[in-house]
Order: sequence, then structure tokens, then C-alpha cells
Amino acid sequence: MKEIELTYKKLLEPSDDLVSEIAELNDDILILGVGGKMGPALARLARQAVDKAGVNKKIIGVARFSEPGLKEELNNDGIETICADLLEDDQLQALPDVKNVLYLAGTKFGTTGKESFTWAMNSYLPGRVAQKFRNSRIVVFSTGNVYPLTPVLMGGADETLTPQPVGEYAQSCLGRERLFQYYSLKNNTPILIYRLNYANDVTYGVLLDIARSVKEKRALNLSMGHVNVIWQGDANEMALRAFRYCAVPSKILNIAGPETISIRWLAKEFGKLLGETPQFMDHEQDTALLSNAAESYRLFGYPKVPLKKMIELIVDWINEDGKIINKPTHFQERTGQF
Repeated sequence: MKEIELTYKKLLEPSDDLVSEIAELNDDILILGVGGKMGPALARLARQAVDKAGVNKKIIGVARFSEPGLKEELNNDGIETICADLLEDDQLQALPDVKNVLYLAGTKFGTTGKESFTWAMNSYLPGRVAQKFRNSRIVVFSTGNVYPLTPVLMGGADETLTPQPVGEYAQSCLGRERLFQYYSLKNNTPILIYRLNYANDVTYGVLLDIARSVKEKRALNLSMGHVNVIWQGDANEMALRAFRYCAVPSKILNIAGPETISIRWLAKEFGKLLGETPQFMDHEQDTALLSNAAESYRLFGYPKVPLKKMIELIVDWINEDGKIINKPTHFQERTGQF
């Protein structure tokens, strides 16, 4: 297990490009919603980049910190933490004014039945945050779910495609974007809207969901027959490098893997490595939730961790019973009900 963990950590290290760009970034970095799936690794990547650059910057993470021990772990890694409920306005206003803000706060799963909370988190709160940090530059995490399902042969939705969100989660995420866009123009705040689809790690993601289904002999639903995936480390690196592209009006940028990948093919690849025969149900449809991230590759280059490497690492992690975040992606969902 130690060898796998070392390989995993190596793939999370900052690139030379990130180190040089973070050295040029003025002021500290504030991560709102650092307690989620991507937040801790993003904070650690920022800390490592700052240390390698030899510059003096604080990395500050804000969350409710409901996960036991996370706050202390981040503190031990050199990340300052603030415990706050961002929906409580007095706690939001008490946060330090920092020039560089990464906005990761939001909710997705369990939104059905909690629609009002979903809209409060995903649409109301962004307006309050945009006003609080009007003098900052803000990278806003959003989602490819704001796009409609597109024909697989189209190669994915690019940033020029008009959003057509399906379901209240996706609709509220478009609300998030619209509020930030409004205040970008109103207050001259440079913003980049970072539409992610889908980040993967050994602890969570579409690839892990598929691998576990194969290993546990559970049938995979093929109705959402194709996906995009990107290594979480690559996605986090692009988020930190995105500060230099914040703009007024706000810039929209898709972040996704370069391949349109067949779920059936993925399952068979995992099956070969796990010694299992994948089970399937339903059949592939002509449309899927896919993103075209060609613009991000122009700005940052192609993701550094290839698909085959992700597959192999996840299989090794599963075989060694590595820790996972038990939050399935529900990537098969076609009607927006999360």
C-alpha cells in the first residue's frame, strides 16, 4: 500500500508551470468550501506550490468542518482554517478580505426534497459572496450539468453552447453563474466560471464508481453511455492557474478530460484488471452529458495524468482496500434528479 500511496502523492504535486504562476500571483488565496471532495487536495496543492515558489502567501480554507479531524489535518499541512457557515451573513462578512478567492461551496446530492436549501446554497449565497469579495478575483466552481445532453458524435458542449439545465440542481447552478456574472459587471470584479465535468481521484469519481460496480458484480446502467473524466490533481492545478484568466465580463471555461469515453469500454478495462466480467443493463443512447474542454487545453496544456494511468491506480487502490469517499457520482442520471 505504501508504494501506491507514494505514486498517488506524486501525481498530486504541483507542476513547474503552477509554481511559476503562483509566484507571480499577488496576495493570499482563500478557498471557500474547502471541506468538500476537492477542497482539501486543492488547498494542499496550493500550499505546496507556494512553498516550492519560495514566496510568502497564506492559504486559507473556510468550511463548517463537519468531517472529524479535517481541520487539524489541514492546519498540520500549513493551511490556515476558519470555521464558518457561509449562509450566516455575519460569519461571511467576518471573513478576511483576500485578493484571490476560490469558490467551491455548493450542494448536489440530496437536493430532491431539499430544493429550497439547494437554491439558497447554489444561487442565493453566490450573490452574497460576490458582494463580499467585490474587490477580489474569483474562480467559481460550476458544473457541466448546466449544459443539455448533446449527441455523442458532437464531441461535447463547448462554452458557446446556451445552457439548458435539467432539474433543480442544474438550474440552481446556472443561478450561481448568473449571480456571479451580474456582480462581475456591476462591481467590475474579475471572475472565471470553471465548469467541471468530471474530476476523479482514487477516493471518489466516475471511474471508481464503475470499478466498484465491476468488482462487486453489479450491473452498470448504460443509458448514459459516455463520459469525460479528468484527474483531480489536473483539475485542481487548472483551478489555481485560472486566476490569471479571471475577467470582466466573467470568462467561462470547461474543465474536462479530452476523451469521449465509452462506459462499456471502461467497464471492460476494469474487468480485465480485476478479473471480473462486467454486467450491463439498458443500452447506450445517442446523447450524453459531455463537455468540450479544448479552450482549457489551449491555456494550460493537456491534462498530465492519462486515462490508463487513472484506471491502473484505481484498481491498485481498490485491491489494497484504500480509503474511499462513499459518495457515488450518479453519473447515469439523465433527468436531473439528485
